[in-house]
Amino acid sequence: EVQLVESGGGSVQAGGSLRLSCAVSGGTTSRHCMAYFRQSPGLEREGVAVGDNYGSPGYANSGKGRITISRDDGNNTGYMQINGLKPEETGTYYCAEERRRCSRLLMQTKVMDYWSKGKQVTVSS
Repeated sequence: EVQLVESGGGSVQAGGSLRLSCAVSGGTTSRHCMAYFRQSPGLEREGVAVGDNYGSPGYANSGKGRITISRDDGNNTGYMQINGLKPEETGTYYCAEERRRCSRLLMQTKVMDYWSKGKQVTVSS
């Protein structure tokens, strides 16, 4: 059974940084697409970043220049670094894995094979 477990959320002041980790068990990450999503209070879940090992990552316009995704396939773990956090980026962050394709479109369709349970990030002003 594939499971995605996040760590690294929490509370941070506006302008601060954090790194979310997404550990994948029950499978290997090297050939798969990983994406990150955020659901802010009262809003729909939205795509933040997506990428695999075969192309350039895609980022939501709101996060370009501040968000970077990476991975350590030896440890089956993906990472998302967010700098310059804003209060409106408060929400539950999810990582997800897709095993058949990878494109920016996944940030819109949110059609992924596996999801984490989510990690709360609170940005205070």
